[in-house]
Amino acid sequence: MTETTPFPERPVHPGTRIGHVHLRVADLERAIRFYRDALGFEVTQHYGTQAAFLSAGGYHHHIGLNTWESRGGAPPPSGSTGLYHLAILSPNRRELARALKRLLDHGVPIDGASDHGVSEAIYLRDPDGNGIELYRDRDPNAWPRDADGTLSMMLAPLDLDGLLAELAHAPDSAPASSA
Repeated sequence: MTETTPFPERPVHPGTRIGHVHLRVADLERAIRFYRDALGFEVTQHYGTQAAFLSAGGYHHHIGLNTWESRGGAPPPSGSTGLYHLAILSPNRRELARALKRLLDHGVPIDGASDHGVSEAIYLRDPDGNGIELYRDRDPNAWPRDADGTLSMMLAPLDLDGLLAELAHAPDSAPASSA
């Protein structure tokens, strides 16, 4: 048996980011409507009738959707391995509120909403059953910590009405704070 160390000798560079996700979907047009209309991403490219790419802010793509191995398929059964959820980071609380309002306006069911102390999150599923977390991070200086300085995340209900109240505080054209 080979012994392994609990941590790699040199961890991945701290500037490393996960750039995009590709999802297998059963119905490409249905998935495009969800990610474009209910979540607000822009379609950047179609790859025939089998794939599409969507992004925020003009990036080549943050989300890839394809039916290469899944056209007409069913979501994986509960209890199986696979994607738990993808997480979409909003730049601030106001933008998370806008995302929530867009979901409500499109009748998208919400599975849950949590305040983790370090972040606020809304959980839902796309039409293919893929889990999605829409969230915003709090300023690291406001993260809850124990007396010894250890990060102390929590799991409390997120006040959705309070979140939506963010939309009444400033016009859409005003820059939103990250607090």
